Amino acid sequence: MKMISQPLVSIVTPVYNEENNLAECIESVLAQTYQNWDYTIVNNCSTDRSLEIAGRYAAKDARIRIHDNRQFLEMLANHNVAVRQISPESKYCKVVLGDDWIYPECLEKMVGVAEACPSAGVVSAYERCGQQIRLTGLAEGEELVDGREACRQFLLGKLLLFGAQTSVLYRADLVRSRVPFYVETDRYADFESCFALLRTSNLGFVHQVLTFSRPRDASIGAISADIGAHFGSMLDLLFTYGRGCLNGDEFEKCLDRHLSEYYRFLGRRLWVERGRDFWSYHERTFAKVGIGFNRSRLASAAVGQLCSSLLQAKSSMKSLKRLFSLRRIRNPQTRRVVLEAGTGPSFKRDRAEDGVKLIGRS
Repeated sequence: MKMISQPLVSIVTPVYNEENNLAECIESVLAQTYQNWDYTIVNNCSTDRSLEIAGRYAAKDARIRIHDNRQFLEMLANHNVAVRQISPESKYCKVVLGDDWIYPECLEKMVGVAEACPSAGVVSAYERCGQQIRLTGLAEGEELVDGREACRQFLLGKLLLFGAQTSVLYRADLVRSRVPFYVETDRYADFESCFALLRTSNLGFVHQVLTFSRPRDASIGAISADIGAHFGSMLDLLFTYGRGCLNGDEFEKCLDRHLSEYYRFLGRRLWVERGRDFWSYHERTFAKVGIGFNRSRLASAAVGQLCSSLLQAKSSMKSLKRLFSLRRIRNPQTRRVVLEAGTGPSFKRDRAEDGVKLIGRS
């Protein structure tokens, strides 16, 4: 794409105490093969050297500017401030979180698909999170999918075509038309924003790993996973957007599957000491979509999880006993020490089956 035909991309990075990663993030923007961009770093009252690091880069490149919050904001509120900083002239908006970075061809490839597919309101690509490659893409060669179909596939659990903020490019006019852009009470607001945009636009996809996200034990995502916020957010997505992309039968099946998974999670947590805030949070998620919190179903799920744990423990004990029942015999021909199970060849089959059970998706 020649410079004269390159539309402006506004990149924003919301930052709070990212002195260890911010320079790498900024350097990844500077290294882009696509150079028609402006870049705003939004400092959320950092108490480390984040502001100093951002200032050093801004002093060297006029395309980089800093927005310094006067008061500390909650994370999603700060993200909303960040996307409000995009230039009026920009055609696209790219969020790059302060502890993430983007590959050199990220903007070039994403803008290329967006320009080739004017109906695409969101452009996504494979993302690397730590050592894992995330998202399940379209068939090779496909670059565009109907927005509602992308959401339908997501809810049905068949395809995951969009993810965290850093992994997508937004069409700027859609960002400007949605205020606030991120729902600040939703811990999975990045997914919700994509659902909202894809109601009236399509999804472009690049068959390439273009972004890197850093997994962090203390991140909002990790904390949300621990309290099961994913289940509440998915329930909200289903009721808010599901009927617009699923038929009646699909909606009911999705709801039944999701509620079963939700109650199984809560059933496991019932055996762990939890404060009242935990249960109040989940009661509110049910109330928000107009579903009563079924305590009988919770009790049944808890009993089911206990029985499952006991059966697994029993199976583990059998495996240990079988392991210790191996006896050492001496081969009279080779005088090598070998291991043999009391049940002979069937033991090998059992071990193979056990191995299959242990291998699963992370």
